[in-house]
Amino acid sequence: MLRVRPPVFSSLRLYSQFAENPSLKLVAQLRKLTEVSITKAREALAASNNDVSAALAWLQNDLAVSGAQKAAKLAHRAAGEGLVGASVLARGTGSGAGHGGVRAALVELNCETDFVARNALFARLVADVAHTAAFLAEPAEPESDSSASSSIRHVPRAQLLDAPLLSAEGPAPSPAALSSHGTVADAIRTAMAKLGENIVLQRAAAVAHEPVPRTRSELGLRVATYAHGQGGAPLPPSQAQGRVGALALIALKSPRLQALLGASEFRGDLERVERALARQIVGFDTPAIRGEEGALYGQPFMMPGGALEGETVEAGLGRWAREKQLILDTDGGDTGGIQVMEYLKWTVGESPDAT
Repeated sequence: MLRVRPPVFSSLRLYSQFAENPSLKLVAQLRKLTEVSITKAREALAASNNDVSAALAWLQNDLAVSGAQKAAKLAHRAAGEGLVGASVLARGTGSGAGHGGVRAALVELNCETDFVARNALFARLVADVAHTAAFLAEPAEPESDSSASSSIRHVPRAQLLDAPLLSAEGPAPSPAALSSHGTVADAIRTAMAKLGENIVLQRAAAVAHEPVPRTRSELGLRVATYAHGQGGAPLPPSQAQGRVGALALIALKSPRLQALLGASEFRGDLERVERALARQIVGFDTPAIRGEEGALYGQPFMMPGGALEGETVEAGLGRWAREKQLILDTDGGDTGGIQVMEYLKWTVGESPDAT
């Protein structure tokens, strides 16, 4: 008796009777959660028997493999575009009840084209990396403070790349990341797989200070950020992104400081001055705070509203401090109780400092 074997593809036909093609509704749901292509969403659902949770896990594994492969292929390609991103976790003295410390970061993330630099997924990645750098910043040691030391410190790239990525949007994972797990390097590889371009963490810097002790109530530290050339969706006050970005550390000193900071009107005015200072640093070729040609304090103060029009930054700060009664008990010479202590300014594509 002749026996005929069933075709090897009969099992596939049997499976197809139970595994229906993914519906448009499921495909749309998966794409909303992950922003993957229609083809990739269909592939994930088909491989997961139309289970969205299982499809998410399939995509995560697929991205891990394809991301590593694509990253290896793209790593040699030049990445001269991108964004400078700033993140502020704690703005400083007077920023809220129970707070008063400073914690912020500046990062530069590069890609190949301006098209990807303006992509929402890339912008979220920049925000998350900056947020992570700010969160992990080590507070400056008070004992080490000196005129020669800097509070804004470069963060080693290898250290940041190995750190767990923290979402700037909070505990919930960013939809584009597919998962709240993974390192900064993992997130960059995932973005490379999805965007098809080489992405490089060029540099990072951060500043962290504990709150000023209550015994020194006349002192305060604040941080200001600004970025120009972002051109995308509006960002929350804690973030800034653009082709040029700056982070500045500002000191306050006055016997009346705590009383002044208790007034919402003064805090609002202070924030406008801080933003104007950071914008001034970004908008001008600013080699130093003072003492050099083109230095910040010698520039005409371009504060919006014209309140300080025609004055240098130094003179304008002094007049503003006197008008707000933010003054020092000095024996002569000081311009007022607000000073720019140090700053960092980065432009996309320029030769980076030591990283």
